[in-house]
Amino acid sequence: MSATSVRPRERETAWRRDLPPPLRLPLLALGFASLLLGVWAGLVRLGWAFPLPRAELLLLHGPLMASGFFGTVIGLERAVAAGRRPAYLGPTATALGAVLLVAGAPAPAGIGALALGSGVLALTTADVWRRQRTLFNATLLAGALCWLTGNVLWLAGAAVAGVVPWWAAFLVLTIAGERLELSRLLPPAPAAQRLFGAGLLLFLALLVLGAWFPEAAARLQALVLLALTAWLVRYDIARRTVRQAGLTRFIAVALLSAYGWLAVSALLGLLPPGLAGGSLRDAVLHTLFLGFVFSMVFGHAPVILPAVTRFAVDYHPVFYLHLLLLHASLALRVAADLGGWTGTARLAGLLNGLALLLFMANTIAGVRRGRRLA
Repeated sequence: MSATSVRPRERETAWRRDLPPPLRLPLLALGFASLLLGVWAGLVRLGWAFPLPRAELLLLHGPLMASGFFGTVIGLERAVAAGRRPAYLGPTATALGAVLLVAGAPAPAGIGALALGSGVLALTTADVWRRQRTLFNATLLAGALCWLTGNVLWLAGAAVAGVVPWWAAFLVLTIAGERLELSRLLPPAPAAQRLFGAGLLLFLALLVLGAWFPEAAARLQALVLLALTAWLVRYDIARRTVRQAGLTRFIAVALLSAYGWLAVSALLGLLPPGLAGGSLRDAVLHTLFLGFVFSMVFGHAPVILPAVTRFAVDYHPVFYLHLLLLHASLALRVAADLGGWTGTARLAGLLNGLALLLFMANTIAGVRRGRRLA
């Protein structure tokens, strides 16, 4: 049958059909390329004399990590869950935006593509919330809107430092929403859900107030974040599954340790801003982005990767190595930040990067074992 003989209804159905797994792989690869380039730029910022194609890449450490990697991977995961091709416009746009920024295209082109991708994610999540108005979908929608807001502010000329809180809120709320969704197996009482909802609204209100009262809002937001962390730990099923064995226990250990780092980030955010000079900000951001977010990535990867690629990941206890290296190197980095030990912080940053590389290597090895066992 020729393309012209396909009726409009059939063409519409084909367009709304899910994207085959092989066509998702380039998006996943571009997301991980953003991760590698972001880590490389971060190490150069720490003082390692690694070559960079362009000096401007130093300024892209945060954007490549937050939007190029996390934005693309989360957008891809959400598109797979939606099962409709239009949703894949989101991760496609963010992957393209990262490529444009790295290639040296005019900044509005790259940032605009990132904003477009985050807008698609927000629309996709809003459609899910419209059809199922639950607390976890509202939390996921709030996270997507935070990412969109941050990218739009950046496109409008805001400094990256002023946009980072919006990107951080995107990741925190996305993870919180996903964990809330799993809590349906053991749903919290209605009063507990209302408490979480109130904390979420307060968290968002303080994020907005940060534009006018940055220091006061950040301190109050750290308190709210600490309370939300305690709530998530209290109701997360990981507290029960950690008693099991194998992959289930590994995932639970990764998730519970992630909550530990989120609490540390919130506590560091309560310290006086002048403590340890500018290094306190480094400790706050990396305990959140590396400690909390990447511990969650490590825990979820053996489950999410097969859903996205259809490649099974065979679990092996060696997975604990990249998790332990991340924790140990991050603890060293926090100590160096607070102590003002520049050389130690540089070494800790390198070890952070090696933990991410080890995670990728162990995951690839798990995929290979899974293919042999299939």
